[in-house]
Amino acid sequence: MDLRFTAEEKAFRTEARDYLETLLHGEFASIRGRGGPGDEHACFEERLAWERRLGQDGWTCVGWPVEHGGKGLPIHLQVIWYEEYARAGGPGRVGHIGEGLLGPTLIHFGSPEQQRRFLPPIRRGEELWCQGYSEPDAGSDLANLKTRAVLDGDEWVLNGQKVWTSLAQWSDWCFVLARTAPEAPKHKGISFLLIRMDTPGIEIRPIVQITGTSEFNEVFFSDARTPADLVVGGVNNGWKVAMGLLSFERGASTLAQQFAFAREFDLLVAAARRTGRDRDPIWRQRLASLHSRLEIMRWNTLRMLTQADRPELSRDAYIAKLYWARLHRDLGEAHVEILGGEGLLCDQAGVEQHAVVPGYALTDAQRLFLFTRADTIYGGSNQIQRNIIGERALGLPPEPKVQDPVPRGSDRPVG
Repeated sequence: MDLRFTAEEKAFRTEARDYLETLLHGEFASIRGRGGPGDEHACFEERLAWERRLGQDGWTCVGWPVEHGGKGLPIHLQVIWYEEYARAGGPGRVGHIGEGLLGPTLIHFGSPEQQRRFLPPIRRGEELWCQGYSEPDAGSDLANLKTRAVLDGDEWVLNGQKVWTSLAQWSDWCFVLARTAPEAPKHKGISFLLIRMDTPGIEIRPIVQITGTSEFNEVFFSDARTPADLVVGGVNNGWKVAMGLLSFERGASTLAQQFAFAREFDLLVAAARRTGRDRDPIWRQRLASLHSRLEIMRWNTLRMLTQADRPELSRDAYIAKLYWARLHRDLGEAHVEILGGEGLLCDQAGVEQHAVVPGYALTDAQRLFLFTRADTIYGGSNQIQRNIIGERALGLPPEPKVQDPVPRGSDRPVG
């Protein structure tokens, strides 16, 4: 793809930059740069107001088709928007799961009625969503899920547990993968259901992380009911819908991640200059390596976006999670290490206002370091990602299953 910007695209960059700079140095100056990794609880109400202001001004859902309320921006203009958002220090988006995941999924798989009901509130920032995928025994192996939904008249009745549900405590709705045909093969008999989070029978239990925040939650469904028509893509067709959603997750949202990571890298370079590490040849080489990896992430994401109209994962998309998780973890480590002893100390006077837990005030570098320890685990661990790349992207034989050396019931001695 040709990444040289036209005069029209340069004009769009100026428009986006002026809009963001005006608001983030004015009405919303207090949340500039807030809500990132390890800082998810910060200024939630203010960030919700920011979400609604973006919706009011037509700056949410920039990649959605115009007929569904979006701006219908081509890839080049989406690139510019995400880049300017990161450059301006735009706060962490509280509506990103609805905008980046559920919205495109409904546009591709949803019924006209579902699209009319759910897309406008997402675009306006009025309804927030969370994702009910992982379970205690179904994380990276998602098809092992046990949550069940049984049709009772004109309602689905859900029972089960989800875990690692980001932002569940603030969400209005959840999209849930549930087994609706227990007798079907592992990847069959699963449906993609929508349910309100204030439905009787739903319990949310926050999981306190090492950062002191609770981005993740456990969610329990005990005879929770949702209307029968809130199944997306057809009954027992949920696996196809779920995989389509992942293709959207690893598309434009990954591009936004890359720009956010690039901003964190700029802060790392600033710390190197302040501490004199920029004159250390070992650190200069390390910084150059991180910069190169960020550029590779950007180019691979742009390559994926040229195939964004496909509901299935491209081969390029398969490597995205493995790649950025390792990169972000290394970036977090570098932020603390480059500060030396200073990186181990909390500056209470300077960061007390950011503390979520009293007496547990972390610096930005420490929050990034602690949060990114989880990047190589959530969303599919690195080990599982390598298996997926081998089997699904490269077509290699499945990894051999380890067999018990002594058959069950055998009285043959071992060794």
